[in-house]
Amino acid sequence: MKISGMFEVTVKPMDPYSRGVDGASLGRMSINKIFYGELSAESRGEMLSVMTPVKGSAGYVAIEQVIGTLDGKRGTFVLQHFGTMSKGKDRLTLEVVPDSATGELVGLSGKMSIRMDDGQHFYEFDYSHS
Repeated sequence: MKISGMFEVTVKPMDPYSRGVDGASLGRMSINKIFYGELSAESRGEMLSVMTPVKGSAGYVAIEQVIGTLDGKRGTFVLQHFGTMSKGKDRLTLEVVPDSATGELVGLSGKMSIRMDDGQHFYEFDYSHS
């Protein structure tokens, strides 16, 4: 199945565990989302990031637990993020953590992509449910 929709995101800085040196700026943030469409859910998570001294080069990882309904089925699942940017060219992977789904979503697997247009956030979720 492939679905798409909109989401709102709130990112807030948190106290980092460690500080970067030699031009690396380490960050830690909370991420909260509200998903609309066939994925009607909220999520809570944390993100770790690094900005390098080279403009447009950075990286981040994140974990967020999604709570709500997917195509009418209620439960939770966890998304794992891996993102890099090399001189402005980005690459982003979001995947459902294996065996993280609960409730009616047990057996869920899939990948999500996100994009931003005119300040609005959108997702595409390609998933299967056994």
